[in-house]
This record gives sequence, C-alpha cells and structure tokens, in this order.
Amino acid sequence: MLQMKVCHLCNGTVQNSTALGQFCSASAGLIDGCCCLLRKENTSNADYIIGLDLSNCSLSHVEDLQEASTAAMIDISLNPIVQLNNSLFQGFIQLDNLFLPVNLACPGGNASWDKVEVKGETRHCEGQKDICNQTGHLSLNCPENSLCAAYGPGFFECSCIDDFHGYKCLREGKFPIVKVFGLLGASTVLVSILLWVTQRRKVKSV
Repeated sequence: MLQMKVCHLCNGTVQNSTALGQFCSASAGLIDGCCCLLRKENTSNADYIIGLDLSNCSLSHVEDLQEASTAAMIDISLNPIVQLNNSLFQGFIQLDNLFLPVNLACPGGNASWDKVEVKGETRHCEGQKDICNQTGHLSLNCPENSLCAAYGPGFFECSCIDDFHGYKCLREGKFPIVKVFGLLGASTVLVSILLWVTQRRKVKSV
C-alpha cells in the first residue's frame, strides 16, 4: 500500500468513537494513520482517501491536502488555525462533511453548503452544493457553448461542448491538432537549423 504523507500529519490514528471513525466503519474503509482509505475496484494495491481526521493536532496552518481530494469527510477542528488558503479545497468535489475550528468560515461561504452548524468550538459544513445546479448560475458562470462542472466548494470548471474549442469556446469545429503541431514542429526544425548554421559560422570565424 502506497503511504500518503497527509495521513501522517498528525500522531495517532482515527478513533472508532469519532464521527470519522464511524463513517469509516460504515463505509468498510481501512484506517491508515489519520486517514480512512477505500480500495479501488478491480485493483489489488491502490487505495484512495475517503476520510481525513486532523482534529486536535496542534496545527497552526494547513497548506496542502490534495492527496485527500477524494475525501467525503475531513476534520481539522480543534486546531489553532487562523486562516485557510481560499483554494485549499479546490477540486474536492466529493467533500460532504467538513469540520473546522469555529473561527473559520466554510470554504465558498455558507451558500456553498446545505447546512452550516456550530457546536462548541467546531463549525460543521455539511452537504456541499453543486454551484452549477443553482438557479441562474449556469448561464452566468460559463460562456455560451460550454458546460459547468462543480470543482469543490465555491469552485467550478467550464468545458467546451461538442465541436467548440478555443477562448470562451467561440471556435467551432474540431481542434486542428495536426495543423497546429505540424506548424510547431516545422518552426522548431527551422529555428534549430538557423541556430546550427549561426554557430558553425562563429566556429569558422574563430
């Protein structure tokens, strides 16, 4: 099993009595340090994170959690964290339960979650909303000829539809791969020849 650094940012392991421990047990997950892992189907040695418990770890900052981008539940509560990077949870499309120190706001704001609840020193952000499915957002967020896809709390991506491509999906027709890379290759060869000739002349003059 490939060891993931994020699973060992905190000493100890996930406890069965915690919300994440119960979630892991109900999901038939495997505990590895602070992580709950699930094995990918039809593979013998490939796991991905569905839960991460970094609560009460004396963390003053959290910079990179991308290894846990597949997690459905993350707990970083009870830590002296003052601020989180706005893009920390970008790409976390599966995240449905996030526990934070009470002084921190839910990523994407309360509007990005179905329910935001404060209990003691913990803020619980529950039920990540799909910003693309909210009324009026599709046409506002993405240009014409493109589709909106959720990309984490408060984030979205736009991808061109059908045969459209280019800036703001304004160009129609298949992307001219052969033409573009053909011109690029020809230009590279031409520049290489010119440089070679120039260097040869310098060598001869010396």
